[in-house]
Amino acid sequence: MYDYFLGGAHHFAVDRQQAERILAGNPDMAHTCRANRSYLGRVVRWCTAQGIDQFLDLGSGIPTVGNVHEIAPAARVSYVDVEPVAVEYARELTADRDDVQVVRADLGVPREVLDAVGCHLDLTRPVAVLAVAVLHFVDDDIPAILSRYRDAMAGGGVLAISHGSTDLDDPELAARTRAIQEGYRTSASPVFLRDRDELRAAFDGFELVEPVMRDVVDWPAPTGEASVGAYAVVGRRAA
Repeated sequence: MYDYFLGGAHHFAVDRQQAERILAGNPDMAHTCRANRSYLGRVVRWCTAQGIDQFLDLGSGIPTVGNVHEIAPAARVSYVDVEPVAVEYARELTADRDDVQVVRADLGVPREVLDAVGCHLDLTRPVAVLAVAVLHFVDDDIPAILSRYRDAMAGGGVLAISHGSTDLDDPELAARTRAIQEGYRTSASPVFLRDRDELRAAFDGFELVEPVMRDVVDWPAPTGEASVGAYAVVGRRAA
């Protein structure tokens, strides 16, 4: 569905049908997905400007519009997803790239992920762990999960997330975000929204990068686009 919302070509009829049902209830959904993808691009470029040349993209899905390895072509990238069809597509589409690895693993089981990417990424050097528009599909203890990635990260590494929330100052935007959550309720991937305190707790042990807890369209600076009800949070592992 995410690929469909982004205008990609890698989706099935069932994805399109569910996506159209979500759009019927919230026409802003395509804008929300594009805003998250644009944020991914900005945060990857920010990381490369900090000298980071390794990326672990959790919940990467099928490579679609604006991939990490395209934004940072000199970097090593490990894509991780649990969905077998997405993984096979990703492997086919990146088969000619020695600097790209595609792993089938559950991001909620960090040891499984870290063991799988340890042969591709040098975990003794800074790595950017990306969890963009994926953690709100995880019904589990997010701080506990992310703490295990943090403990495996070298100093100077970065954790960057985006996450839907109704803990917003704009009640109309909060209502639209709840409508998106409702649209996913009958899908295979229901949405679990979290408030600002829960998201801050996920960054224990990280130094938060300014601006802290902004809508994805406003990180690292306002774009002038309409807010989407998803927070961007970026933290750096202390050296």
